[in-house]
Amino acid sequence: MIIEQILERWRVLWALGHAQRVLAWDLETYMPEGGVKARALARAELAQLAQKLMLDEQFVKLVERAEEERDLTDFERGVVRVIKRELKFYQRVPPEVVKEFAKVTSEAFAAWKNAKERAKFELFKPHLDKILQLARTVAEKLGYEEHPYDALLDLHEEGLTSRDVDAVFSVLEPGIRRLLDKLTDWPRSHPLEEVPYERASAEAAVREVLELLGYPRDRFRIDVSPHPFTIGIAQPYDVRITVRYRGVDFREPLFSALHEYGHALYELNIDEALAFTPVGDGVSLGIHESQSRFVENVVGRSREFVEKIFPMLRRHFTFLDRYTVDDLYQYFNLVRPSLIRTEADEVTYNLHILLRYRLEKLMLAGEVETSQLPELWSQEMERLLGLKPKNDAEGVLQDIHWAHGSIGYFPTYTLGNVIAAMLYFKLNVREAVARGEFGKIREFLREKIHKWGAVYPPKELLVRNFGEVYDGSYLIRYLEEKF
Repeated sequence: MIIEQILERWRVLWALGHAQRVLAWDLETYMPEGGVKARALARAELAQLAQKLMLDEQFVKLVERAEEERDLTDFERGVVRVIKRELKFYQRVPPEVVKEFAKVTSEAFAAWKNAKERAKFELFKPHLDKILQLARTVAEKLGYEEHPYDALLDLHEEGLTSRDVDAVFSVLEPGIRRLLDKLTDWPRSHPLEEVPYERASAEAAVREVLELLGYPRDRFRIDVSPHPFTIGIAQPYDVRITVRYRGVDFREPLFSALHEYGHALYELNIDEALAFTPVGDGVSLGIHESQSRFVENVVGRSREFVEKIFPMLRRHFTFLDRYTVDDLYQYFNLVRPSLIRTEADEVTYNLHILLRYRLEKLMLAGEVETSQLPELWSQEMERLLGLKPKNDAEGVLQDIHWAHGSIGYFPTYTLGNVIAAMLYFKLNVREAVARGEFGKIREFLREKIHKWGAVYPPKELLVRNFGEVYDGSYLIRYLEEKF
């Protein structure tokens, strides 16, 4: 059968990807610095080999024949769809553009790092100009119906368009600003933000909290890295997360762990029947982000969860003896407009994404020059959050995404928040948390999202299980109910 032949060839591609993921995890966790040159060479060679196998003429013909079959199952259609998406990029975007993109972004990362340290956007500007030109080329090669930005959105979130994103923000922007006007008395700071902690205590607390939520010890591990991340080495059999411990403000490692656990839980719950296939992975960045935000914010910052974990946190952090459950809840749920996206609270976070979305769309269409970005960023921050960055490091240079060439990525963060709020209203989360029914929550997520992997496109998955897609009103309702 054609699909069986495709899957047999795919297992070699999967094995290469498996090796790449192990190498990437080791690079961020245990590899000595001196190994960078060899690791970069090995990963580059593996990537070229994977591209060669993907574009093999016989493999491409098998996929094209399978696409013409009429009696495919949903799983088989998913396999063909996912491979066709990868082939589309490789077939339409010339190798020289892919190579140039890799070269330019590698140089851009070093330039961005230097520019951010010196708070001088002009040092990064020439590199961003090159990245934008290449991004426009990629968009044109891939094709779009209405706006070049749509082609890049689709790379990160299958089927997502500017119209979808505009519709979400048309609800979120006025709703969030209306809520902010009402929260003038909500706590904006807390003494616990400045309290130091012992790393060993924080590590023990993180493990106990995650054990409460439930994770399979034989398929999951936690390590330490400079930047927290999740990586599925071999879904659903081997999924790993990392956490960072700075020694002050224990909220950071705790919620980083909850966030990454949400990502990991998705991959741990993918149906075993999908393992080693093109659909044995999370379907999109937006759906993936919804799972991390659901665990981190909807569950983790709820009053019911705070009450559950307060006793165990007091065992690990003796300084909490001086504080109450109410103190801890406020500490976890401060609302404080900030200049930095990664430090933003639940209420203001999506305004940071709105700013980036608007600037990216304007840049790609050539409606603004990169030289205008620092001032436009400053103006929009003041309009949205009432704050102006003192320098470029606090403003236009704060994110690494543009240096990576990841234009079209930011909106998936907001989609994740919107879908997480949708899940809140589809399941009585607060009652389940209060009763400690974390197994019930895991099963709900598994049945509605996780087990399907990438069998269905994101929009179809949501419609099949919830009857709707990206409705920003759920997030506003959730925030209003909470705050």
